[in-house]
Amino acid sequence: MTRLPSAFAEFEPFAEKWCLATEPERWNMRLATPMPEIREFYDVFTPRFEEAIDYCDKFPLEDVPDDVLNLLHLIYSMIMVSMAVEVFGTQKPADSADAVMHRVSAPVP
Repeated sequence: MTRLPSAFAEFEPFAEKWCLATEPERWNMRLATPMPEIREFYDVFTPRFEEAIDYCDKFPLEDVPDDVLNLLHLIYSMIMVSMAVEVFGTQKPADSADAVMHRVSAPVP
């Protein structure tokens, strides 16, 4: 089963793990994923990140096909893991105690 648009088929290996609909899910996945895996996702997706955004921008937010919505979720996960790679060098921010994320609402899609 494919989750992503065919133009982004090379990212299918990351889709099951990182196509997550909510920010708390992405945060928890970042915390639970070893840095080598996070770094692999980051390194593979970074070169086509802007292209993926441009692709998603072709669709109206109120009528996004499922495969494009999954690509959008992958973009959101990339944003979440980029902080771990570019800023902290680890899944969890330093000196964050037991940081958790509680959202009362979330952007859609």
